[in-house]
Amino acid sequence: MQGRYLVCGLALAASAWPALAVEGDAEAAKGKISMCVGCHGIEGYRTTFPQVYSVPKLGGQHPEYIVAALQAYKAGERSHPTMQGVAGGLSDQDMADLAAYYSAAR
Repeated sequence: MQGRYLVCGLALAASAWPALAVEGDAEAAKGKISMCVGCHGIEGYRTTFPQVYSVPKLGGQHPEYIVAALQAYKAGERSHPTMQGVAGGLSDQDMADLAAYYSAAR
């Protein structure tokens, strides 16, 4: 039974590795945030496509969460069409840079 937990724990750690493999640069992200601020930069903003949806605040989020969310949108594992489109054009470095920027923002 303990072996099963060890295998699951190692699998979980290995799955997180790609999200941490690239070092983010918050300064570099300043040239990349224009696609984010239109929605995430407006406090209390709600989008109406494809349905009314409260846009989450990014400032202060954990960088690993931001990268994982962007990767999931890019892979089609998360279903918001606008975010899939945005994330689809991001490299791993772009994602890491945006995560570094927004995790430091409050």
